[in-house]
Amino acid sequence: MLTWNEICRLANEGNPEPDTRLQRSNEEWAALLTPEQYHVTRQAGTERAFSNEMCSRFEPGDYACVCCGTLLFDSEQKFESGSGWPSFTQPVKANVIAYHNDHGFGRTRIETTCNTCDAHLGHVFPDGPPPSGLRYCMNAVALRKLADAEDAQ
Repeated sequence: MLTWNEICRLANEGNPEPDTRLQRSNEEWAALLTPEQYHVTRQAGTERAFSNEMCSRFEPGDYACVCCGTLLFDSEQKFESGSGWPSFTQPVKANVIAYHNDHGFGRTRIETTCNTCDAHLGHVFPDGPPPSGLRYCMNAVALRKLADAEDAQ
C-alpha cells in the first residue's frame, strides 16, 4: 500500500518504471481524443467539479487511462469524497501512476500522470480515508470505465 511519504519521495526522487511506455505526437493525441479529453490529459487541464456522472457511480469495475488503456484503479478503492471528482485510495499497482510536484496556484500539490503515456490525471492528497489516508482526485474525462478487466491493456 502506497503512503503519503512514499508518494512525496517518488515526486522528489523519481517514479517507478512502468510496464510499458507509449508516446504519440500532439497531433496524434488530438485526433484520438475529444477536445475536453485532450485539454485535460495532454494540457494538464481540469474539468469542472460535479460535471461528470462518474463521480456518483460506484458499481464494480475497473478504470483505465482514456489515452492508452492502462488499468489504473478498481472500484473497490473508489469512495465519495464530496470533491466533485472521482476519488480513489490506491492505484491497482504502484507503477501505473507517476507523481510530480506541482507548484501552481500558489501552493504545492502532487500531480498524478499515467506512467505509461504521461496523461495528466489529477492530483493526490493526504486527506483520504484509512488505511492509506490518500485521495487520488481524478478528472473523470481522463478515465474510462471498463466493462471487465479484460478491456485493460
